[in-house]
Amino acid sequence: MHKILPLMLSVMSATVFGAETELESCLALADTERLACYDEKVKAAQKRRLQAERQEPAIATMNTGESQDPQQNTGAEAALIPVATILQSLWELDDSDKRGTFRVRTYQPNFILPVHYSSSINRQPQSPTRSGAEFQDNYKDIEAKLQVSLRAKVLEDFLLPNADLWFAYTQTSMWQLWNSEDSAPFRSTDYQPEVVYVIPTLDYLHKLPFGWSMQMLQLGFVHQSNGQSEPLSRSWNRVYAAAAFEREQVGFQIKLNKRITESPSEDDNPDLTSYLGTTELQLNWLPGRSTASLTRKMSWRDFSRGSWQLDLTYPINKQQPDGLRLHLQLFSGYAETLLDYNHRQNSIGLGVMLFNF
Repeated sequence: MHKILPLMLSVMSATVFGAETELESCLALADTERLACYDEKVKAAQKRRLQAERQEPAIATMNTGESQDPQQNTGAEAALIPVATILQSLWELDDSDKRGTFRVRTYQPNFILPVHYSSSINRQPQSPTRSGAEFQDNYKDIEAKLQVSLRAKVLEDFLLPNADLWFAYTQTSMWQLWNSEDSAPFRSTDYQPEVVYVIPTLDYLHKLPFGWSMQMLQLGFVHQSNGQSEPLSRSWNRVYAAAAFEREQVGFQIKLNKRITESPSEDDNPDLTSYLGTTELQLNWLPGRSTASLTRKMSWRDFSRGSWQLDLTYPINKQQPDGLRLHLQLFSGYAETLLDYNHRQNSIGLGVMLFNF
């Protein structure tokens, strides 16, 4: 410990001296440029401070010149990372987080759940305008669920300061993996291309009541369909507005959807929003190495419909939290897939989250 304190003090002194030197470099600029320079230097210093705070637990566990077995710390708690730090990095909300355009990153969780049990598998999907589907007697209650979701920034600093335009694509499939009688068909696949405009708001709404801050606004357009022919065809288009908030290790997002109307003859599912709802609330918690996410999709007119979904993950290797993670998913309600939008079921799935970058 007597060697650690001088090390920490020297780092702090170097940081303070470096910050003062950087601020002095702004003095020779004109008023407007000088203020922008100060703002940039302070933001950079704050980011370095956050990174240093996350490294302090590692410094505190250093031995005085002795080698340490990595296995000795497998039971130690991981350093808590604020949701704000993750959001700023994932969505590149600050100048220092920018990575440029057309670099592929993950979007929604990417996972495979080889064991996914439904309390009521949908053997004969139907809608008010699409009926007559064949009854699938051989469908099994246990299947597999897969999701792949990617995104890339197409425009950077677009229209507003630090605001970016992203393109995203998500594909979710229900696979009758254990159904050997029908040669393991894919029961349902949803395709979802999306355009998202992300506006950072931390500079304007940094301090909200009870320690909360607002990180960003999102405006988006989504097309979602299952790519099947009638009578199994399901699709809809929508626009949405979303806002993301955080408080330490807790994040909260609210999304409001507005369906784009279609002609009655082309509408595969005219009553979709009465089951799925138009509001999405999501609560995220990052207690160390674990992650927990609770999603509620609902309509303010009928609280008995919509859905609840709980996702829990934990790293398979504690030393690599960004690697493969065990993934437990619980679902209850309507519209786990588009084909099941008016079919109520409870389901549980177990598998792995593939990657996150």
